[in-house]
Amino acid sequence: MKLAIPKERFDGETRVAASSDTVKKLTGLGFNVVVETGAGALSHVSDAEYAEAGASIAATAAETYADADVIFKVRRPEDDEIGLIKKGAMLAAIMNPHGEKERIAKLAKAGVNTFSMEFMPRITRAQSMDVLSSQSNLAGYKAVIDAAATFTRAMPMMMTAAGTVAPARVFVFGAGVAGLQAIATAKRLGAIVSATDVRRAAAEQIESLGGTFVMVEDDEDGDGETAAGYAKEMSEDYKRRQAELVSEHIKKQDIVITTALIPGRAAPVLVTEEMVKSMKSGSVIVDLAVEQGGNCPLSVAGEVVEKYGVTILGHKNVAGRLSVNASALYSRNLFNFIQPLVDTEKGVLAIDWEDEVITGTLLTKDGAVVHPALTEAK
Repeated sequence: MKLAIPKERFDGETRVAASSDTVKKLTGLGFNVVVETGAGALSHVSDAEYAEAGASIAATAAETYADADVIFKVRRPEDDEIGLIKKGAMLAAIMNPHGEKERIAKLAKAGVNTFSMEFMPRITRAQSMDVLSSQSNLAGYKAVIDAAATFTRAMPMMMTAAGTVAPARVFVFGAGVAGLQAIATAKRLGAIVSATDVRRAAAEQIESLGGTFVMVEDDEDGDGETAAGYAKEMSEDYKRRQAELVSEHIKKQDIVITTALIPGRAAPVLVTEEMVKSMKSGSVIVDLAVEQGGNCPLSVAGEVVEKYGVTILGHKNVAGRLSVNASALYSRNLFNFIQPLVDTEKGVLAIDWEDEVITGTLLTKDGAVVHPALTEAK
């Protein structure tokens, strides 16, 4: 079985879909791993390291893809790459299914069995395959580090002979994986941290990390959570009351980090222009949702802008700014995903198409788009 690791072609993508460690494990499963030359350069994994781990190095994308049974990528393939994938091959990547429906249709037409890693179901045995968690964890950490580097004052309280330096105040929107890591990192740096989330269950998690929970009374329809554990779209009345509470709280904050996303929807606006105007000069906003429209309408994807004396960071691919760690974790997610699908005795893939992990992530199969999230949206 040939497993291909192509070089990423998505603009700004620094990660790679295999580490030297996972290449060793993949060859141990019986795969002939082929890595395109330079694939790991931006994650500081050389061709020599891959070769030492047991991979073959291919000079071109065509050579990498040729007759591959399995393809691991970070981002979805470009159109010219799709033509290089053989019919019946298995592709696993971060596919952005809701935003790439045309490309997914092309993959279906090409007969590729496509798996979207960000659709991994939230079940216990799939935790080690959960790409959103592994990458969001790094993004939450990096968001605080980026904010601290931009902020022109110190983060912790400092007692000096010349006087006391007050600690920074950090406010985090969203207590998912990214938000919780942001809270923990900001606390470690000595900041006073508060956070908000539509899910009532998030209060205990926030407080366990030393943060203060900021939230209005429950919405009329419950705990703010979908069956899959994600934050859900709330009522207009709830949004209004929450915005009023936040607008008063945000005036006193030095750093605001927004992480709120709703699967399949544009990111909700949480920090309005009026709120930005009310913030202190020198404050910092980090918008981790900027690639899906942003939680602040003033943020610009891929740029750092200053508005009303507030610096707004709109970095893309924040996890990829820690490319070494991000690639290592993502590679392990992929290995943990493929390992149960291999019959090592026969040296073939043995996929149980009824398995919950498979049905949850499978986008295209046998020439058709099959995932309910895409077929029911038509």
